[in-house]
Amino acid sequence: MTTRYLRMVVGTDGRKHSHSFHRVMIRSAARLAYQQAQDTIEKSSDKATERDFLAILAPLYAAYGALKIARSARAPLDLDLPERKLVLHADGTLDRVVTPQRLGAHRLIEEFMILANVAAAETLEHAHTPLIYRVHDEPGIDKCEALREFLASLDIRMPAGGVLRAAQFNGILERVKGKDIELLVNEVILRTQAQAEYSPQNYGHFGLNLRRYAHFTSPIRRYADLVVHRALIRALRLGNDGLPDGADVASLNEVAARISATERRAMVAERETADRLIAHFLADRIGAVFEGYISGVTRAGLFVKLDDTGADGFIPIRTLGGEYFRYEEARRALVGAQSGEVRRLGDRVSVRLIEAAPVAGALRFELLSRSQHEPAKIRSRRGPPRAPAGPAFARHRRRAKHKGRQK
Repeated sequence: MTTRYLRMVVGTDGRKHSHSFHRVMIRSAARLAYQQAQDTIEKSSDKATERDFLAILAPLYAAYGALKIARSARAPLDLDLPERKLVLHADGTLDRVVTPQRLGAHRLIEEFMILANVAAAETLEHAHTPLIYRVHDEPGIDKCEALREFLASLDIRMPAGGVLRAAQFNGILERVKGKDIELLVNEVILRTQAQAEYSPQNYGHFGLNLRRYAHFTSPIRRYADLVVHRALIRALRLGNDGLPDGADVASLNEVAARISATERRAMVAERETADRLIAHFLADRIGAVFEGYISGVTRAGLFVKLDDTGADGFIPIRTLGGEYFRYEEARRALVGAQSGEVRRLGDRVSVRLIEAAPVAGALRFELLSRSQHEPAKIRSRRGPPRAPAGPAFARHRRRAKHKGRQK
């Protein structure tokens, strides 16, 4: 089996000096998991096999150290949000939800993949061969202005007017690092971003702060990468299975639109599958109390993400109390008309699970704790009216979730 091979020369400052693509046969000396590679580089061992691995891994980690210098100078968007994984039983039901540790081995592969993707785009541009870029537009002015207004409610000031750069977002994230509002600000900045897509027209990658970027490193699981590989074969004359001569920007427009749409459908399917698995997992824990934070605010109510599972559930606005709550978009908050009580994105809360609908992937909560942003005065505690249940609740939740969340 042949594969495309990329050779790169990187300087001590992390900048790429040169690169070249080849079509070769490869033989893997070992198939190390990320944790194995990390353990090998961090722990000395007397085993001959592990010493051999260390001799191979050490230069890679040294090169990664150089790449970190270049990454720091490039200043890509540096959001810090936990990524959870679902662990299933053999029968397909959920066993547990874990948050994998981010290892140096993960970051090493990530940086080399980014560098390889840039090299692929550069080579095809130099050869005047059409390709499909991975592009990420800058946030719109309206979203940036909404972010400014929201941050002002947290006493975080930003320059008025114009579009923000990735480095400015990072400056905001650095200011809130380690504070109670860190997760809140990360969530809001994430929702400010545009969605990445595929396109034969290049307008750069805002999040990575790169002028050109193409997906190249996963041709067995992403069609965009396969297109880039075939374009390289054509441009470098590495075989007769490259892109056909008739492939141009116009024809790749349709391909890019289709794979972008397919990616979005896959993301929705992944999210809905996780919602259903977790709802089934929690269905026998009705009445249990959980800790979490408000992950979405809409006119219809609040979304809450649980700490332990990352499960999303909905609190209908009619269950928040006897008074009228108004929605303030700039503050990402619901505000009580009489008490001034505030329920804001990122607030820490305690909730009770009231209903689980596994088929719909829907959870409904009751809010128990007071928000840290509430006024100190005592307010009356009337019993909240019951929210819609069953299929009606699931439809209501899906409509509100569609409006209130952005992946």
